[in-house]
Amino acid sequence: MIDIKVPTVGESISEVTLVKWNIADGAWADRDDVICELESEKATFELNAEQAGIVKHVAQLDATLLIGDLVCKIDETAERPAGAAPKTEAPTLFDQKVVTPSSPATDIKATPVAQNIIADKKVDVSHVKGSGAMGKLTKSDVLAAIEKPGVMPGNELFSRNDDKQKMSNLRRTISRRLVEAKNSTAMLTTFNEVDMTEIMSLRNKYKDEFKTKHGVGLGFMSFFTKACSIALQEWKAVNAYIDGDEIIYHDYCDISIAVSAPKGLVVPVIRNAESLSMREIEAEVVSLAGKARENKLSIEEMTGGTFTITNGGVFGSLLSTPIINIPQSAILGMHKIQERPMAINGKVEIRPMMYLALSYDHRIIDGRESVGFLVRVKELLENPMLLLIGKDPATLLFEL
Repeated sequence: MIDIKVPTVGESISEVTLVKWNIADGAWADRDDVICELESEKATFELNAEQAGIVKHVAQLDATLLIGDLVCKIDETAERPAGAAPKTEAPTLFDQKVVTPSSPATDIKATPVAQNIIADKKVDVSHVKGSGAMGKLTKSDVLAAIEKPGVMPGNELFSRNDDKQKMSNLRRTISRRLVEAKNSTAMLTTFNEVDMTEIMSLRNKYKDEFKTKHGVGLGFMSFFTKACSIALQEWKAVNAYIDGDEIIYHDYCDISIAVSAPKGLVVPVIRNAESLSMREIEAEVVSLAGKARENKLSIEEMTGGTFTITNGGVFGSLLSTPIINIPQSAILGMHKIQERPMAINGKVEIRPMMYLALSYDHRIIDGRESVGFLVRVKELLENPMLLLIGKDPATLLFEL
């Protein structure tokens, strides 16, 4: 028997939670198959089979385990069961049948009258619970589904059910850190707006060539990351943090990018963003976001960071006040791009506008620094050619 134990995953992590079994108790696992998923307060990681064999569960699902605790055993002396297909032929862990409104289930049982109504009205009843004998859908069931179109599929009418779930380690950590940020910092938020006309024009002009040459799309995040990197080097306090009675100033920009992952919000870090090109930033964003969605981020990839960018605009947010990602001192909130009438040179023009919000710790960042930083970011975004060198090329040409 081979013992599979909880490995050491970080200096500050002493316990994890077993959140998912990928190999059933008594089932066969090939070498390197993912047996289960463990969740710490910072990330989710997998345990793999060290040898092929029969898996014997030891720990319970949702159990809290300490580093070194036994998770399961593998009987490597067992013979492969006749029904166990080779690893290359096994289906993925995420294969499942999905029923959508456009493709209703074909095994729904209904009375003849109910079937006629379903066919005539093209009602999606895949999630409607039948009240007839043996769970059959009746006429009243179908009519109720038609009369209550606002009820989400799968929800019973007039339901009073509650779903109680244990809070995950990651969600508990997020909760604790958010409350700590509110209680331990003098947080304020300043706002501005940026005209996205030039960035959108530049992006539309070069995005196809950029994608063809570099293999990654040209998104808005690289523009914002580049602009923030320049502004952070000019406004040092926004890129600093308080450590006891000292202020630590950074000469580098490790930009944390807030990403919505299946288990909660995570903030992977783009290291030395000030030294990266647009192509390198986009590649990092794609890589980190992909790992976040698959719960593959390592502790190191989420550790550190000197400044955070969060984009609520992807969900439709028009304006918000983001919370500081401690121990950092500031966070920039991006929002939805919306066409609005703007006064341009005495005339009203329709422009694609985005509100920006900078939340900052007033203990270290004064109004001058916060407003100055945000105005500089706005200037760089509205004149994206400045991102190349941080200055107007004409001022260099004329030595101004």
